[in-house]
Amino acid sequence: MPGHVFSQIHLHFNWHTDGNAPVLASDVEHFVHNYIQNRCKTTDGVFFHEVGGTDDHIHLAVRIEPMVNIAKFIGDLKGACSFETNKHLGRKLLEWQRGYGVVSFSTKNLKWVVDYIRNQREHHKKGTSREVLEKTMPEAPEQAG
Repeated sequence: MPGHVFSQIHLHFNWHTDGNAPVLASDVEHFVHNYIQNRCKTTDGVFFHEVGGTDDHIHLAVRIEPMVNIAKFIGDLKGACSFETNKHLGRKLLEWQRGYGVVSFSTKNLKWVVDYIRNQREHHKKGTSREVLEKTMPEAPEQAG
């Protein structure tokens, strides 16, 4: 069936370390980013675009085929990533917060999203982050007054 379907489903994901712990620095960041990239490249129906982030969170852009279950994909990715990272380090360092943010984007915005992810540290330093690409939790409903 996938050979008979045309789709362009591009997704941007964002998720944080548990407690926003700044553990994604230097060698840990390198291992985590490589693991995420390789895992995406070996997951059926997932096509890697970019991974980046800061010391306390990850940004990921992929294209998926329609048969990919988004929640299962990201849950499996986060779980396997923390497990393999901690195994590699020989100690429990990396845990993820519950949840994630995901937004879709068009093919015409692919370059912009990839550039945004590659320049995460600079965006956060300069205060030029895009709120919609940084959210991981829904906003609290307005309180009726």
